[in-house]
Amino acid sequence: MSHVSDLRSPAPSRSLASSPRPKFDADLLKAYMRKLLSSTLQSSAWPGKDRDRLKGWMKEIGERVKERMLEIQPRGFKYVVLVQINENLGQGGRWAACDCFSAHLAI
Repeated sequence: MSHVSDLRSPAPSRSLASSPRPKFDADLLKAYMRKLLSSTLQSSAWPGKDRDRLKGWMKEIGERVKERMLEIQPRGFKYVVLVQINENLGQGGRWAACDCFSAHLAI
């Protein structure tokens, strides 16, 4: 029979528990993303059925955002960048959004 204590994660070592947690400056990333999206998409028209052009925009934006995240805080985090571009057919909506969730990794 298994005990409840078998299900708990081991306690962190003292060196990890006492080290300061790195912080990610989301405001720096948001400012960068505003400039990046503006310069990349501002004068662009919806590519219609040209999916390769749309995929190119998404790939470029994703790679540049990831590079910037690594410049802001290169250690202690894992980064996931998802890019989605939707056609606006006159409905309301936000032009861009940025959510940052941080998870500290002991390295």
